[in-house]
Amino acid sequence: MLYWVVKNSAALLIRLLFGLRVSGVERLPRSGPFLLVANHVSFFDPVAAAVACPRPLCYMAKAELFRVPFLGWLIRRVNSFPVQREGADPAAFRTALALLAEGKGLLIFPEGTRGREGILRPGKAGAGMLALRSGVSVVPVYIRGTGTALGRGQRWPRFVPFTVAFGPPLDIRREAPRKAAYEAIASQMMEAIARLQEEVTGQPARWEGWPTALHSSV
Repeated sequence: MLYWVVKNSAALLIRLLFGLRVSGVERLPRSGPFLLVANHVSFFDPVAAAVACPRPLCYMAKAELFRVPFLGWLIRRVNSFPVQREGADPAAFRTALALLAEGKGLLIFPEGTRGREGILRPGKAGAGMLALRSGVSVVPVYIRGTGTALGRGQRWPRFVPFTVAFGPPLDIRREAPRKAAYEAIASQMMEAIARLQEEVTGQPARWEGWPTALHSSV
């Protein structure tokens, strides 16, 4: 109940203050578990994704947020659970698998932390591991405008429009579980997000931290 109250309130505020353009909703599974994989540039990203997605979502959120008074209480009650960003977090991974096994939708950010508006970075192997181990539908998402509205280091928001574009589910190759397979799937996620970025912006995808050869064909 609280999830829908918060989501509907956030939807009203976002549409009034920022504006929101959503595309590709028909690409989301109507039932069953699914994994949303999105670029990450702002604290607004989970909110924008939740407002755009017609089905309820669960979220990984950095553990530090759960220690903030009231905020920690609130995000727990809108389907978030903590993850340690430094190193592996087996407990968070087990929680993610359990939620997907229950048929829920889960939003993750393969890059691991916030970057800059319009700049994509490599995906972490852990995102690929979750996709491979869970076996669920994986849907890429590109979010635009949130980093301009409230990026890293900004104290006050700028009122610019948001865009949330859902891509077609990925064809994940079901390889034997190993690090190389996880990294390849994480790269596949980011390449799909890059294609969405190009569709939304009409410009070639911009990268940080990847050799040109890895993404020259995106």
